[in-house]
Amino acid sequence: MKPGAPADAPLPSAQASVADTLAALERALDDPTLDQGLRRVLGDAAEALRRGGSGHEAAGADHACLYRAAFDAIPDLVTVLDEEGTVIEINRHGTQEHRRIRDEILGQPIHILNPELPRDHLIPVWETLNRGQSYIIEVTNKRGDGTRFPVEVHSAGFIHQGQRRIIAIARDLSNRQEAELRFRELVELIDRGVIVQDDNLRIVYANSAAMRLLSLHSGESIADELRSGQWMVIDERGHELSRDQYPSTVALSTGRIVESTVLGLYHRDRRELIWLSVTAVPRFPAGGDRPHQVFALFSNVTALKRDSALFDRAQALAHIGGWEWDSGRDRLYLTDEATHILGYDTPLISIEELLNCLRPLDRHRLRNGLERSLGNGRGLDLEVQGLRPDGSSFWVRVIGDAGTGEPIGQVITGTLQDITERKLEEEHLRIQARSDPLTGLLNRDAVQAELEQRLDTFPQSPIAVLYIDLDRFKVVNDVLGHAAGDRLLASAARRIRQAVGERAQIARFGGDEFLVVCSLDGEPQRAERIADSILETFGDSFRVDGEEFSITASIGIAQSPLDGRTAQQLIQSADVAMYDSKRRGRNSWQAFTPELAEQQLHRLQLETHLRRAVHNDELHLVYQPQVDLSDGSVIAVEALIRWRNRSLGEMRPDRFIGHAETTGDIVGIGGWVLHEACRQLREWRDQGLRIERVAVNVSYRQFLGDDLANSVTEALSEYGLSGSALELEFTERVLIEDAPDTVRTFARLRELGVSLSIDDFGEGYSALNYLRRLPIHGLKLSQLFVQGVPDNQSDVAVCQAVTGIARSLGLGLVAEGIETERQRAFLRELGVAIGQGFLFAPGLAPNDLRDYCLGRMRS
Repeated sequence: MKPGAPADAPLPSAQASVADTLAALERALDDPTLDQGLRRVLGDAAEALRRGGSGHEAAGADHACLYRAAFDAIPDLVTVLDEEGTVIEINRHGTQEHRRIRDEILGQPIHILNPELPRDHLIPVWETLNRGQSYIIEVTNKRGDGTRFPVEVHSAGFIHQGQRRIIAIARDLSNRQEAELRFRELVELIDRGVIVQDDNLRIVYANSAAMRLLSLHSGESIADELRSGQWMVIDERGHELSRDQYPSTVALSTGRIVESTVLGLYHRDRRELIWLSVTAVPRFPAGGDRPHQVFALFSNVTALKRDSALFDRAQALAHIGGWEWDSGRDRLYLTDEATHILGYDTPLISIEELLNCLRPLDRHRLRNGLERSLGNGRGLDLEVQGLRPDGSSFWVRVIGDAGTGEPIGQVITGTLQDITERKLEEEHLRIQARSDPLTGLLNRDAVQAELEQRLDTFPQSPIAVLYIDLDRFKVVNDVLGHAAGDRLLASAARRIRQAVGERAQIARFGGDEFLVVCSLDGEPQRAERIADSILETFGDSFRVDGEEFSITASIGIAQSPLDGRTAQQLIQSADVAMYDSKRRGRNSWQAFTPELAEQQLHRLQLETHLRRAVHNDELHLVYQPQVDLSDGSVIAVEALIRWRNRSLGEMRPDRFIGHAETTGDIVGIGGWVLHEACRQLREWRDQGLRIERVAVNVSYRQFLGDDLANSVTEALSEYGLSGSALELEFTERVLIEDAPDTVRTFARLRELGVSLSIDDFGEGYSALNYLRRLPIHGLKLSQLFVQGVPDNQSDVAVCQAVTGIARSLGLGLVAEGIETERQRAFLRELGVAIGQGFLFAPGLAPNDLRDYCLGRMRS
């Protein structure tokens, strides 16, 4: 019924028919818990309707009049509600008891009569009615003048014209003393504390559970205990509450229920803290408009509070928060820690608010993940990045699962873990892995990967590579040492960065070599201009440790796709051009050309065949005798490698050793030489030749690894040789490549008894400092100096100096490249005891060497 309907009008079309009302009354009578007095009233009403509705010949209007008469004759309060709880009809007794006219009630929510009902009170009502049962509740009704009176309400459901309706019959309990008795019995049986206070908050009743929860014994007064001043009431944050803030006070002053408030009771003497969940309900006297009592129901939640605090603490320590999203209502719940991780003071309440915190790409990823989880019930596990309100960046791992307790497509529950610190560490490690620690530039692996990615992603966009090599850099290393060399490299890197600016990527490619990668972007001459800018920055000399050095640069330039379509091809092309620039006079740049491409093709063919040389059994050794310069007897032999390829023919070492060192193939080749030389020496000794040792050349790359000492040990052991049977010759480059690793490798070789000597001493670098520090046994005087004696005074001076160094340090000395008797005589007079060269024999095949030795023995 709409507001404003006449008070004496019959039920309108929206009202229940006689049959519908009778059916509702009969269902209520079937309830076994129905009070006997109310049962009689409902039975009389039902009987009246049966009598009135038995004559089918009666007109519809007569039915309506009869229904109104019967409805108003019921001596209890009867209301009819629609599905939403709006009053659409009330009987005469109901208007009288509520002291209101019908117009003030009809069309209003039921709260006008029952203000204590919660907002969602119809949920349990309909749940019960849908099972075909009556719903019973005791509430306090409010009259038009504000006074209250208690009622017991029985509700039943029915359908009228396709709409669900509720008929509620309320009986006044004002004079029902047995209700109080039942109440007392009930509250003594429950395990929750119950305290009844008057309007001055004096305790008038407390049940046994309340005594137990406060640790009181029989005979003690709970009122006296709470007035003793020993108890302090605090909120969840630990702040003391005033009397006006107590739930009971609030319920009395407002006349409303205060639901589930968590309070702490702290006993000062016992230092005991009890946490309680308190609900305060005001009680109104019959005919009164203000509460005269408050009913407080509470339970001990100390353990739950402790567990919750521990859980919150664990979340904070682990940086893991919880979240739940009800997709149907779009309600998001975040724990305090989850809210803290996202940087907010108050929780977010919708999924859109959460998504708006993330970067656009991650926002899209999480949205899709949520949709997939809702669609198939599977979990999600994503790492996403976002921004906090203060502008700081965060990373979180979002884990969620639709679960089994909720229908698919409704609720997702999961955790939110702060992984910002881990991501920052990963980023730091990633930068470290990609960066050269000395210069801060990209390292070799990083720039190759970047170049390869750019070529794959934008194959049609021309890219230039500049290969930069510092000229005369090793002078600084030789004169001032590694530390000064490192400072010069860092300074050179800064100059290159200054010249290039933000236009390209810069990397330290290794040693004193740098790489610049730039996009041409429609500027064909851009690479050349960058090269000119780099050369210009090197125009000023470098000052290191008080010394000035003129360090220039040689630059090679290669462009894609003409000079290469892969990173390796482009770098190799730029490398070839750089070497050509260095050959032409240094301090210049050279672009890759077709002529250089042909040279590179030969180089690549050489490297390809060389890589298969060991496997194809194309390598062999020749041996040059080292003889006593006084009598020509063979003391030792030096193993010299040769390569015979079917396509390339006979290759001398100076044609392929440099390539093998560049590609790293020298390590495998060197290992083969070591084993083959030891095998041959074993064979000669088994044949009766008295050869003291075999000398083997070792590349600096073999020293850079950890396997040289192991390889030597295996070779000597395999052929039953002592360490003294082997001499390792190496260039001075080994001494300055990596001093710590060199020292360790030298120490292990010395323990084996292997002789160590420096080949071509004085030809490459000044490394006198290492002669004193490292366990070196001998020097080899380079043929570069031997070939000029005794006529060239410079060569004579060098030979005299090297001989003096060896003698003063107690080192052995072998002269190589002796071709004339005059050279032999000069070296003997100088004190050199052992030599080798074409004067005695060239490199000989194993059998020829054997015959040579046997011939020298017979002579």
